[in-house]
Amino acid sequence: MTQHYFDKAYAARGAEVIRSLYDEWASSYDDDIKAQGYATPERAAATLAEFLHDKDAPIFDIGCGTGLSGAALKHVGFTTIDGGDVSAAMLAVAHKKNIYRKLLELEVDAPLPFAPGAYAAITAIGVIGPGAAPISLFDTLMHSLGKRGKLLFSLNEKALADRGALGMIHEWTDCGAAILLHAEEGAHLPGIDLKSTVYLIEKN
Repeated sequence: MTQHYFDKAYAARGAEVIRSLYDEWASSYDDDIKAQGYATPERAAATLAEFLHDKDAPIFDIGCGTGLSGAALKHVGFTTIDGGDVSAAMLAVAHKKNIYRKLLELEVDAPLPFAPGAYAAITAIGVIGPGAAPISLFDTLMHSLGKRGKLLFSLNEKALADRGALGMIHEWTDCGAAILLHAEEGAHLPGIDLKSTVYLIEKN
């Protein structure tokens, strides 16, 4: 069953198809993905902890799913984490973990439910790429940050196969609108031999 869901996830296109898939997968998602050695949340959280020293600073965890990314952020000491996802079933699982200050069900293509600069950091861990959010989400998140706000995100090898994935980073950093603080490739899902790169960008 695990491989069935992974295959469907990476092949999924269209917001409603993706939402339906994750609603269906919610009950077994944690077990399935942990069985493949899911490593990106811990790597990403450690990166943010290195650069954001105020552990009480508010963080918005977009695409939080069942809360695996939030748990990693909490583990390294962050205390004020809000989450949002398009899947109500995933959010129901996350709610039981008592990680988040609040959880929001997001609508695809709707404006984010907070003012620009409301959060010191936004995290999008395992969110942008095939079977998940489009590359255009990157711009939305950058515009939702205030000055010196940080965007922590990951792109797996399937996402990086799209040249636009790196283009979106360069559009901000090449002109000086943002600084790339960190980029490091590492394990993502070792069980299916998939790597990811964790990025941290600060808005100028």
